[in-house]
Amino acid sequence: MSGGAAGEVQPAPEPPYSGRLLVSCEDRPGIVAAVSGFLFAQGANIVSSHQYSTGPSAGRFFLRTEFFLPEEADREALREAFRREVAERFAMAWELHWWGRRPRTAIMVSRHDHCLLDLLWRVRRGELDTEVVAVISNHADLRAETEAAGVPFHHVPVSAGGKAEAEERMLELLAGRAELLVLARYMQILSAGFLARLGMPAINIHHSFLPAFAGAEPYRRAHERGVKLIGATAHYVTEELDDGPIIEQDVARVDHRQGPAELERVGRDVERLVLSRAVALHLQDRVLLDGRRTVVF
Repeated sequence: MSGGAAGEVQPAPEPPYSGRLLVSCEDRPGIVAAVSGFLFAQGANIVSSHQYSTGPSAGRFFLRTEFFLPEEADREALREAFRREVAERFAMAWELHWWGRRPRTAIMVSRHDHCLLDLLWRVRRGELDTEVVAVISNHADLRAETEAAGVPFHHVPVSAGGKAEAEERMLELLAGRAELLVLARYMQILSAGFLARLGMPAINIHHSFLPAFAGAEPYRRAHERGVKLIGATAHYVTEELDDGPIIEQDVARVDHRQGPAELERVGRDVERLVLSRAVALHLQDRVLLDGRRTVVF
């Protein structure tokens, strides 16, 4: 029989890194040498490093590096030294995150529960390293499921002509409480003013057929056209509807034997998997923006 005795305290898992450095800048010779040389001088050991350049000349350079530091290292002094000695020299956009950081996430949802429940389950299982601080919905249907997961639920209805008032209330609920917003099938279009004041990235999920069917009853119309692929796209939210930088996509094969209800079931499965993967990639700092595109390490 394996495992420890009943009540035995298991040792905490070893952290996989001390710090995670993200860099983007105009590509030019010497960037990798400067970053690795700086970390070496600080006594750091690089354990993971991924880089990408958009072109051999006049391109953009992207880097994601994880490293271990000696326990006695002064982290804030290291941050300031990197800014002064490396980041300013190469005009970098950069972030430095330390192990143990747990971003706070808020979720917005309407009546469809599959994406919300999948995210809450994965957080509970430790698959998503985040704290869900609030679920906001324009319907009250999912209050019980949300509160059963120990997450505060806020019902903010959106009445005809009352969108501005509802968005103001949602901004009040989100202000200073979260670092990421996930739209888990929130079926209202957010205004440009809301997004401008949000102050955090937002990730959305939507179905994406080949061909695409926007609007009402997409699965019925997809069935009528005999689609062979059902897919979903997770992307960052911008003012242009469903046009933000894409983080993750997937598809599932279907055929003529599957009716609209079965197509919708397949679609729900793809949506929840794509959204959870996109959220995980964001939380792990694996997504760097390159204009309207993303670089995903």
